Amino acid sequence: MKPGTQRFDGVEYPDAEASDPVRLGWMRGSPPPPERRIRFEDDRYLEFPQLRWSLSHMRELVPTARVWRGDHASPRWPSPDPSTQASIDALAFVDLDGRHRGWRDSLAATYTDGILVLHRGVPVYERYFGALDAHRPHACFSITKSYAATVAATLIHEGALDETKTVPYYLPEMAESAYRDATLRHLLDMQVGVAYSEEYQDPRAEIWAYARAGGLRPRRANDRGPTNYYDFLVTLRQHGEHGRSFDYKTVNTEVLGWIMKRVTGFGLADTLSRRFWSRLACEEDAYLSIDSIGVEMSGGGLSACLRDVARFGEMMRREGDWNGTEIVPAAVIADIRAGSDPAKFSPTEYPLLPGYSYRSMWWIAHDALGAFEARGIHGQRLYVAPHAELVIARFASHPIATSAANDPVTLPAFRALAQALAGT
Repeated sequence: MKPGTQRFDGVEYPDAEASDPVRLGWMRGSPPPPERRIRFEDDRYLEFPQLRWSLSHMRELVPTARVWRGDHASPRWPSPDPSTQASIDALAFVDLDGRHRGWRDSLAATYTDGILVLHRGVPVYERYFGALDAHRPHACFSITKSYAATVAATLIHEGALDETKTVPYYLPEMAESAYRDATLRHLLDMQVGVAYSEEYQDPRAEIWAYARAGGLRPRRANDRGPTNYYDFLVTLRQHGEHGRSFDYKTVNTEVLGWIMKRVTGFGLADTLSRRFWSRLACEEDAYLSIDSIGVEMSGGGLSACLRDVARFGEMMRREGDWNGTEIVPAAVIADIRAGSDPAKFSPTEYPLLPGYSYRSMWWIAHDALGAFEARGIHGQRLYVAPHAELVIARFASHPIATSAANDPVTLPAFRALAQALAGT
C-alpha cells in the first residue's frame, strides 16, 4: 500500500490523517474554492472523503426538524481524568484479522470522529477528531432506529400499540403493499419479506430511490418517482415470508415511524424531545432530516452530540432509570436485552456476529458482557455492556458504509476495553 492509505475490499483509500477534513480544507474560505465546496446539489456530499466533513454538518445540506432538549440547565459532565485516558490509549488487543493493535491506533483505523466512554456513568475517555467537537451534532444513521424502536416498544408496554396487529390496522394505505400481513413485531425485529435492496455499492438498489424520495439525494431530471417517504412506502411489494428470518431493511423503520405518528399525533422529533432529550438532561438539541412534507427520517435521519447519545446508552444500561426517574420501563429493556431467536440471524450474511440476534432494532450479542448495540453505517456505534458497567458512543466517517469494514477492529477493541474495566 502507498503511505497514508488503507485498503478495504481491494481498494486503497486515504487514511484518517490524509482524509482529515480540516487538513483538506473542505468548505474553508470566503468563499471556499470550487474544488473544496460540498453542496447537496452536486450529489457527492456522502462520498469519501467529503463525508468526513458532511457527517458533522448535515443540517447545512438537507432540511431538518429540531429535537429540543427542553428549557432546563443541563449539568455538564466533567472531562475524563488524563491519566485514565492515557491508560486506555495504551490498551492492547488483537483484531479479528490477527493484527496486534493499540486502542489509540484503532481510532484512526476506523476513521473515528469522536468517541466517549462511560464507566459506571462517569466519563473516562473522550476524544474528538477532524470536523467534530463536543457541541456539534454528527449523523447517527441507523442508531436512529434504536431510538425509534425503543419508543415503539414503550408504546406497546403502555398499551398504545399492539405488536400482534398488522400494519394496515394502523395504516390502511398500506393494505396493498408488502406490509399487508406484516405485524408490528415483524417490523421491530426486521423480519419482513419486502423487495428492497440496501446494497450501497449498487446504484440501482431501491435504497437510492428511497433516499431521493426523502430528499437525501437530489432528484434526477424527469424523475417521476415518489417525492416523500409515505408515497414511496406504499409502492413496496412483498418478497419472501414474513417472520421467517432476519432481513435488515431501513424502510421497516419508516413504516414504524408512520404508525407511531398516526397513533400518537407526534412526529419523531417531538417524540424524542418529550421522551428522551428533555428528560436525560441533554446538553444540546439534536435534529432529524425531513422530507418534502416534513416527515422525519425514522430509519437514519438523526444527528446528535456524542455526549447526548451516550446519555441514552447509559439510561439503557441502567434499565431505564435516570437519576431515580423511569425513562423507559425496565420490562421493555429486559425484553430488548433478551434478544430474539439467533437461528433467524444468518451466519452467512453476518459472519462477524456469531450468536447475535436482533430485537426491537437493537443488535444483541448474547455474550458474557450482556452487550447490546445500536449500529449505523460508516462506523456509528452505541455499545452497552451492562456486566462491565460500560457504555461507548462513537461517531465515525469510514469510507465503507457497511459495518463489516470496521467490525474487525471495533468488536475486539470494545470487548477488550469492557473486559479491562470489568477486571476480567
